[in-house]
Amino acid sequence: MNKTFDAIVIGAGQAGPSLAGRLTAAGMTVALVERHLFGGTCVNTGCTPTKTLVASAEVAHRCRRAREFGVNIEGGVSVDMHAVKERKDAIVTESRVGLEQWLRGMNRCTVYQGHARFVSPHELRVGDESITAARIFINVGGRALVPDLPGVDRVPYLTNTSILDLDVLPRHLVIVGGSYIGLEFAQMYRRFGSEVTVIEKGPRLISREDDDVSAAVRAVFEHEGITVRTDAECIRFAPHDAGVVVGVECESGAPEILGSQVLLAVGRRPNTDDLGLDKAGVAMDDHGFILVDEELRTNVPGIWALGDCNGKGAFTHTAYNDFEIVAANVLDGDSRRVTDRIPCYGLFIDPPLGRVGMTESEARATGRSIRIGSRPMTRVRRAVEKGESQGFMKIVVDAENHEILGAAILGVGGDEAVHGILDTMAAKASSQTLRRAVHIHPTVSELIPTILGELRP
Repeated sequence: MNKTFDAIVIGAGQAGPSLAGRLTAAGMTVALVERHLFGGTCVNTGCTPTKTLVASAEVAHRCRRAREFGVNIEGGVSVDMHAVKERKDAIVTESRVGLEQWLRGMNRCTVYQGHARFVSPHELRVGDESITAARIFINVGGRALVPDLPGVDRVPYLTNTSILDLDVLPRHLVIVGGSYIGLEFAQMYRRFGSEVTVIEKGPRLISREDDDVSAAVRAVFEHEGITVRTDAECIRFAPHDAGVVVGVECESGAPEILGSQVLLAVGRRPNTDDLGLDKAGVAMDDHGFILVDEELRTNVPGIWALGDCNGKGAFTHTAYNDFEIVAANVLDGDSRRVTDRIPCYGLFIDPPLGRVGMTESEARATGRSIRIGSRPMTRVRRAVEKGESQGFMKIVVDAENHEILGAAILGVGGDEAVHGILDTMAAKASSQTLRRAVHIHPTVSELIPTILGELRP
């Protein structure tokens, strides 16, 4: 039996449900297909569970530092990992169930739970049913990449998904990958009480950032007792009675590390390999990302791709913005494009990193004449008062037209304070406008105008 809809949305991740809501509100009939868990990566294996765990780890860390603030905690600090996991699971379940109930109760929306596969450009099969629509929106997300490293098939390993099922504390967690996912889990588990080693193939952590940001993050980690091994050019694995042996062969340090558990955090891949996209004629790149134009249209008329599967962003906020772009173009007669958005993201370690626009290195590579303002968090009174003075703030500005090109705030509140800079950039206002703003004291944000008044070549 074939059923026809005005639109089909594949995937209930960040972009899909909101798009279904807009389409049905516009009077369309919509089929939404989800093969596994409603909410996608963010709700189930990404932002919601990890930030919940980060919060628990931060509480443990603050308790251990209580004496620094004149607070006595008798008997020491212990972490109940089973209770930590239960709290995380409860928050995730509440988010997922609420989303599913909203979708199933949505007028003109039919929810299918199963695996959708293309039969032709506008026909999909879900189990024994066939559904068609003139408009199809692919929002299938991504999953952890398991690298083809020597011995990886001989040892047990964790990914960002399976590690969320742990309710025991690893004795020694070895993390392969020194970028966002790996670093958040590294600090989290160190604060829970594990010994932690981070192994990075490249010469520094978070290679997309400037050298000074990478060095500052490494200093934070090493201060907390996390071992960082960079330049690990020959990563390999071998089973051991006590866990897993990880070979690193770095320029210095032991050539092998024995860990009780290993977390692979070396990137993600799109969930596009089993959708039958060849039957629809949808073009992909060599990594499986769906090729789209500036309005997120694929090469096949009537098919769009949103979220992680299109390679245009790997964040919840970029996926949601994909929904906004598609809704504006399809429903509102507006013209919104992917290139309208300013790159921004956060690294939710402690202290957090808020990043917007170009890095200093990227700005220099454009050939522009630039000016830079910077201030260590030790000179931010709010940070000192809170006992969290690690990190620094940096803003990059075009020397000729005063355009803000980018900023990095690695410090307490940095993930929030950076939005003032982002909003100024989005409004296409100059750095002089932000420089003359009066900010509230005492905050981290109040130093931004001060930094802009101290720009140097």
